[in-house]
Amino acid sequence: MTTFAEDLQSCIADVLDASVPPAEGEPVRFYGQWLAERNLGLVPIADAPSFSWPGKWLARVGEHAVVMYGSPSGPILDPAGVYRGAVEEGWLVAPLDLERPTTRPEGTAVSGTVASILVAPVAEAPLSPVDEAKALPGRGLEGDRYAFGVGTFSAPGRGYELTLVRAEELDALGLAWELSRRNVVTRGIDVNLLVGRRFRIGAVECVGRRLAEPCSHLDRLSGPGLLRPLVHRAGLRADILAGGTIRVGDEIIAVD
Repeated sequence: MTTFAEDLQSCIADVLDASVPPAEGEPVRFYGQWLAERNLGLVPIADAPSFSWPGKWLARVGEHAVVMYGSPSGPILDPAGVYRGAVEEGWLVAPLDLERPTTRPEGTAVSGTVASILVAPVAEAPLSPVDEAKALPGRGLEGDRYAFGVGTFSAPGRGYELTLVRAEELDALGLAWELSRRNVVTRGIDVNLLVGRRFRIGAVECVGRRLAEPCSHLDRLSGPGLLRPLVHRAGLRADILAGGTIRVGDEIIAVD
């Protein structure tokens, strides 16, 4: 008998018509983060038992997952062969940004430089600029709250080690760089294009996980009215694959 994680993997592969990796850790959390690397989200359905949709959606039935379809909906893929109509939870796979593709254009090249490095020792503390910081794989920047595991958004999974944001976006809004709550301020590179890609900051190798979208927490800490203007402009969440020291002025370049 298959597990819920295996069923969900098969169901998402069916919805995307693409290869999907096995879940690492809690499956809904993992696939939500994995899909975000592709400009997609795993959106919970509020009333899944009564939900109808003339398209594919995912449902949990007991300890298994199925693909549902239609209005009214029925199962079109049941990996475990257990569907009996008792839908308990549901999710839609939906785009995060309708104007951004879910696949990267071939040949897209991006590069830029580090304009500033910002760290804070604990959650909600003011960020301070430093000339350089050691990047620790699996943790974050030495001296920063996420490397200590005490950031507001510290959590297991992907995209909790390092954040980047474009100086051009912050300057256009007249927002002080420290108020962005991001670690690395960049120039000359569109960090949105690094989602799902490996890149280097100097000698440090990273991978872009998903956009670091603004939220009410940022609006509260850095001033009201930031939420709307920073949508899709608030930077990138990344993880550190190979450590080293990041310095102001380092080149940032995509490597795949």
